[in-house]
Amino acid sequence: MTNSPEKELATRLRSQFPHTPTTGQERLIYAFSKFALSKKPRCTLVIKGYAGTGKTTSIGAIVRTLREMKMTTVLLAPTGRAAKVMASYSGINASTIHRRIYVVAKRPDGSDGFKLSPNLYKKTTFIVDEASMIGESGGLVESLLDDLLEYVFSGANCRLVLVGDNAQLPPVGCDSSPALNEGRIRASHGLTIATVELTDVVRQEIDSSILANAHALRLRIANAEASKSMDFPDIDLGAGPDVSRLPGLELQDVLETLHGKYGADGVIVVTRSNKRAMLFNQQIRTRILWQEDDINAGDRLMVVRNNYFWLKEHEDLPIDLIANGDALEVVRISSRFVRYGHEFAEIDVILSDFPDYPAFSLTILLSILNDPRPSLPQAESKALYHAIAEDYSDLTSKSAIHKAIMADPCYQALQVKFAYALTCHKAQGGQWPAVILDQGYLTEEMLDKEWLRWLYTAFTRAEKELFLLNFDDKFFAIDK
Repeated sequence: MTNSPEKELATRLRSQFPHTPTTGQERLIYAFSKFALSKKPRCTLVIKGYAGTGKTTSIGAIVRTLREMKMTTVLLAPTGRAAKVMASYSGINASTIHRRIYVVAKRPDGSDGFKLSPNLYKKTTFIVDEASMIGESGGLVESLLDDLLEYVFSGANCRLVLVGDNAQLPPVGCDSSPALNEGRIRASHGLTIATVELTDVVRQEIDSSILANAHALRLRIANAEASKSMDFPDIDLGAGPDVSRLPGLELQDVLETLHGKYGADGVIVVTRSNKRAMLFNQQIRTRILWQEDDINAGDRLMVVRNNYFWLKEHEDLPIDLIANGDALEVVRISSRFVRYGHEFAEIDVILSDFPDYPAFSLTILLSILNDPRPSLPQAESKALYHAIAEDYSDLTSKSAIHKAIMADPCYQALQVKFAYALTCHKAQGGQWPAVILDQGYLTEEMLDKEWLRWLYTAFTRAEKELFLLNFDDKFFAIDK
């Protein structure tokens, strides 16, 4: 007697796991086998998985199974760093959501904007990792989540897998992660949808202090009341050697050791605010990297505002958007200049998360590089617009002046920050071999559910080593 197609798919999928699947992974195998072969319209599978529950292993097994069955798969993630992580564990290329679903289009005023790209895929499974980061605003057209769903299901017989960890920080301005809310996306998009949640910590992760503490934090999050303050959570340093306390006086020595061990791209300081990230970046550049100039070749940068100007003429690049959250490495500094009350630099860069793409030239806004504000405020952007307009006052019409401004390299200057220290929201979606976690100023009144999610998200950015910088004794049971 032959097995049903669903059972055959389940057997194939199970064989791709490197260990005996957990109870939760068995539920996922069953659910995915039904999902992948379903004839119902607009099929969607939500996979929730906490740190250490084998979510990454499961998605890798799903991708390998689909490839073995000659079923087309497209991998997406909210940021370049998250796409890079996804590609590393799945074995195939991954793209950012923005780059896959949007194309350049002219706005009514003649400036460049974006519109939803046509989905030409057929019978394709789209797998989106780090879906907890996808918000109901922040899309280049309207809502990134709604645009993603519209794009996927405009293709012929396409289906969608949303993968995420709802204990992590939700998108800015949201109380929870809308992309992981089955009821919300079923109601708004008429989906055939199911959810599988992985909760069992896989046996291979038990000896990790990072994951043991993340698991304990996740349980506290599940039991925490949204508005109620709480005691300091216990951090257990005994489960493994990968979590350590770090006194401030030892920070420089540890940073020097870690940079030598993992390189500048393998170490990150995660902190609470843009101002503290700026201060850490300044200190790391001067004391660890011995950089004296405002910017140097080799510096690592993070984009803090979307820009679609600098790549539109590069036909050799398969992308046309430099997205908020993209990481860049400076290759060369061509010039520095001051204009319209701001400092600028012409530089050559490469996209760190897409190292096969060639270097390209652009102008950056130096003024915002060491500014505690997250990006140039709207009022200052307007002032820059009007200052540049005066240089084009000889043009014959307002539309001609506007067109000239929109093509001006100073107005289109890329806004970036140094990427050696990041806020937790900026670090979300990425992982680094070594993470130094800066708690900053903290009182018991500041401890709440949102703060627990911040701590959980920060803990799970570390792959190998996590250092807790100046954490209070109240975090550690041995000192209580």
